[in-house]
Amino acid sequence: MRVLITTDTVGGVWTYAMELCRSMQSASVEFALATMGAPLSDSQRREAEHLGNVEVLESDYKLEWMKDPWEDVKRAGHWLLEVEDRFRPDVVHLNGYAHGALPFRAPIVAVAHSCVLSWWEAVKGGAAPATWDRYGREVAAGLHGADLIVAPSAAMGGALQKHYGPLPAVKVIHNARDASMYRPADKEGFILSAGRLWDEAKNVGALARVAKDLPWPVCVAGDEKGPQGSGVNGQSFENVLALGRLEPGTLAGWMARADVYALPARYEPFGLSALEAGLSGCALVLGDIPSLREVWQDAAVFVPPNNQGELRNALLDLIRRPARRAEMARRAIRRAAEFAPYRMADAYLSAYGQVLRRRAAIDRGAAAGESRIVPQAVGVRV
Repeated sequence: MRVLITTDTVGGVWTYAMELCRSMQSASVEFALATMGAPLSDSQRREAEHLGNVEVLESDYKLEWMKDPWEDVKRAGHWLLEVEDRFRPDVVHLNGYAHGALPFRAPIVAVAHSCVLSWWEAVKGGAAPATWDRYGREVAAGLHGADLIVAPSAAMGGALQKHYGPLPAVKVIHNARDASMYRPADKEGFILSAGRLWDEAKNVGALARVAKDLPWPVCVAGDEKGPQGSGVNGQSFENVLALGRLEPGTLAGWMARADVYALPARYEPFGLSALEAGLSGCALVLGDIPSLREVWQDAAVFVPPNNQGELRNALLDLIRRPARRAEMARRAIRRAAEFAPYRMADAYLSAYGQVLRRRAAIDRGAAAGESRIVPQAVGVRV
């Protein structure tokens, strides 16, 4: 099977795409990987080129959530149709939205990793301003143009229905990580998080603010432009070690040694970093939001994202009670092991088969003289 798959290079979608391509090597699935958003880093290029079933096609076209993206989105659409014409995929797998409205010959699987409208509601507490209206129209058109929509959690699927529906049934396929890349080591008595201190969705700033009240240091991995420990509105945080951007292998080493991983997120459709930390034997302290409850069930300590007092108390409780901390780490490892790459691969192979069978049935009906109703999709056209 041949699959044209898109990915951006500026977030967790890259990690997801690499894991999916890797997990399908044994199934003899060949991928044309079309990258957008920013040029590949050297480490990303090496990672992709190491996979024997991936042809990398690079671009730096803006993504639909970026500032003034629509000319780039249009040009990217022309490019993707040219790639399809050359590569002749069986399936087009979009990890974005707007290009679902394009006239691809192959059936389209559109995967919803996040969206601005649901982000805005969760983080800002209300509807996105009118400046995002075109974004909403383009996303809706792309979703309605897809043959199948996939979300990494039922919570994210529900958000799509709320903001862009009614949609056909959304298939839930959880993300995955290779457990061999994340192993517990001797724990060293510190709390770890990953994400910019000023990232409102990840809410790492809340963790930084309570760090001064904790007997253990808080270490934060992620882009850090200011001096060590600075982040939110120029503040300097006590007891916070800013690690800067770390390569995946280096971050895995920090996770292996961390006792606790904290992510008091306001918005997180799945949470790959929490999965990596769970595989690394960290006790998890997570934002009490539907998606993280869905993924982690009883294998994490949940705190209201906007209650720093409860966050502080949850962390202190784990620090002071090593037996409880060890139990939560065991639960996290067991739960994380359920999100295995082979399960994700099987689910996507099933999804690809589903859209191929549906398209074949439609084509047979058309050949028999039946009319085919094609939805009128607005948005990105070429």
